[in-house]
Amino acid sequence: MRAREFINEGRTGSIQQDVALALPATYTIPGLKNQDPYLQYRFGVAMAGAKGAKQREKDNVPLYKRESAWGENEIVVSYGLDVETYIDDALKTMGMSGKKRISTTKSEESPDVVKKSPVQPFKGYK
Repeated sequence: MRAREFINEGRTGSIQQDVALALPATYTIPGLKNQDPYLQYRFGVAMAGAKGAKQREKDNVPLYKRESAWGENEIVVSYGLDVETYIDDALKTMGMSGKKRISTTKSEESPDVVKKSPVQPFKGYK
């Protein structure tokens, strides 16, 4: 006995209409292809921030930038200052060149970070 002899399909053709009925407010975005995960990630960040845009405007929060400082580029973070030499050597090995430092050479707190402890000192503790 063959499967087609005992399996009945309720209908033939596309189920697109039934799926469209079952999904609430579903959109396709032709300009956002599924082959670029970085672009999808950035779109997700933009979607997450879209709802609070008015409040961020009131709070003077900087505007969302289309691309980050990193973009789709490889980044290397190191506490050792000699890492620049290793990066240059590795790029040379691969027949490539060029790097751009986008931060300070040491790890620092942002200027708006409060560095004073919220716990008040007491006698016997400096």
